[in-house]
Amino acid sequence: MKKTLILGACLLFAQQLATAQTTTYKPVEGKIMTEWAAQVTPENAHQEYPRPQMTRENWVNLNGLWDYAIKPKGQAIPSAFDGEILVPFAVESALSGVGKTVGADNELWYSTTFERPKKSSKDRVLLHFGASDWQTEVFVNGKSVGKHNGGYDPFEFDITEQVTGKTNTLQVRVWDPSDDGPQPRGKQVKNPHAIWYTPVTGIWQTVWLETVPSSYITELKNASDIHSKQLLVTPEVIGAEEGQQVKVSAWKNGQLLAEQTVKPSQTAKLTIEDAQLWEPGNPVLYELKAELVDGKKTLDAVGSYAALREISMAPDADGIQRMMLNGKFLFQYGPLDQGWWPDGLYTAPSHEAMVFDIQKTQDMGFNMIRKHVKVEPATWYHACDKMGLLVWQDMPSGDMGNGWEMKLAVLGEQSDRDRTPESEAIYREEWKEIMDDFYNFPSIVVWVPFNEAWGQFKTKEITAWTKAHDPSRLVNSASGGNFEMEGTKIAGDIIDLHNYPDAKMPDPKIYGKDNILVLGEFGGLGLPVDGHVWQQKDNWGYQSFKNQDELFDRYAGLVKRLGELVDAGLSAAVYTQTTDVEIETNGLMTYDRKVIKFDVSKMKSLHSPLYKK
Repeated sequence: MKKTLILGACLLFAQQLATAQTTTYKPVEGKIMTEWAAQVTPENAHQEYPRPQMTRENWVNLNGLWDYAIKPKGQAIPSAFDGEILVPFAVESALSGVGKTVGADNELWYSTTFERPKKSSKDRVLLHFGASDWQTEVFVNGKSVGKHNGGYDPFEFDITEQVTGKTNTLQVRVWDPSDDGPQPRGKQVKNPHAIWYTPVTGIWQTVWLETVPSSYITELKNASDIHSKQLLVTPEVIGAEEGQQVKVSAWKNGQLLAEQTVKPSQTAKLTIEDAQLWEPGNPVLYELKAELVDGKKTLDAVGSYAALREISMAPDADGIQRMMLNGKFLFQYGPLDQGWWPDGLYTAPSHEAMVFDIQKTQDMGFNMIRKHVKVEPATWYHACDKMGLLVWQDMPSGDMGNGWEMKLAVLGEQSDRDRTPESEAIYREEWKEIMDDFYNFPSIVVWVPFNEAWGQFKTKEITAWTKAHDPSRLVNSASGGNFEMEGTKIAGDIIDLHNYPDAKMPDPKIYGKDNILVLGEFGGLGLPVDGHVWQQKDNWGYQSFKNQDELFDRYAGLVKRLGELVDAGLSAAVYTQTTDVEIETNGLMTYDRKVIKFDVSKMKSLHSPLYKK
């Protein structure tokens, strides 16, 4: 009996200890939160597979509670840490459990352990980061395995040689100067105000491991030709040996449609009989499988997908250039999507939360999203691919020079400016990485190198490079910015006007012959909702209203005018914005996503006629 009581007491203590260990995490209080925040735990933090365009079975998610420390810049690996942080949420966010600012004079350190993955003696171990802002150095068992500069692109390190035992230590150092540095940083500033938001430092997307054979597929480049009804797949292989080939196949609903075997770096051309084109309302995706083979032996295999889709420009009956999807004019209309969250900042609290924004956008009758000076996880673009939302992808802005952009906005002036050689090199490298890493997503139809005149430089040169690097998409050289003109022809395909709050367009008589005409930002109609604002005072919109009826009536007037502009030659428009963000209250939804300010069914009925023109 006594032994039983002792055993019971020990079990109870163990349960209490386990409970205590799992409840040490809690979000930082003080700001509004989404409904998904309450469901976030160290065990379920973004457990979805992070790379939908190239899937493997052998992977391990490392998200969860890690140790963290904020130390002066330039120190060695810390021997003691400040507490725990929930990865993959940035240290400034509520969901990180920390809520602290790092700044340019300090570095953020992480530490965790991981078990050696199951592998054969020849297999390699790859460590992946979805994104970490900005300069990241990674250590495994005390040894540096590499550095990465860039806040928006995924990166990886081969850590096979550093993994020594069953349990291994992973430590990460991050330096992020925010708006004190030369790097792309989007809307982040050390002193948030107006349209500028809280800094995001460190890991903000999933960290994960995978095992691969000594020869393995490292990349697929997927494209299409809608005229020949072909999917074009180019596999890249590391460690390829003589005689090894890649078998590429296309599938739909479990049925093999086409197959071809090629050498590494060669393009497989898969002809799809009875092919359907990808477009809003009919987002047909074809599954892909790529197998690295040596004779009859399969060495490596990855899954992917592709679509038959073409974006182009062509003149209409009046000679005005139009934006064409699969050879037909389709008016593109969607919100400016900042991709910020009150609880996770750059990181949605969950995959479900992230998809909620996309779904509500579609439910309201929009067919496009402009992803504004931010890049999302690959899973976001995958959702747009599956749901049939067109995407315009901005390059995150940076190096804008201590309020320079705000001063020009007030004066109504815009011009290119010089960057330092370091800043220019950083921009070029990260823009290339973003274009390469997100090339495979058919939803992306427009690249936007610059927004307004924020850090804009060498516009003609950057635009020409962008177009040459990816000729399959349209290029909006400077949305609302400074256009380098040659007569009436601008750099890039699109001339893009910003106007608040009313709907206007570039003059079709001047620009329409050579350029697609776009209203890149307008609206910004504000409605603060008590209990659902970032701060109670000093919130703002471009034009504010007292209730939802007044807001909808004003918006309906904007859409009516928009229809008239489509008839006059307008190809696309972007309404500001998907949600409120920090002190901005001009969203279709509140920042916490708990209040949708517009009747969804009314919005869809209002927008529907725009696409029938």
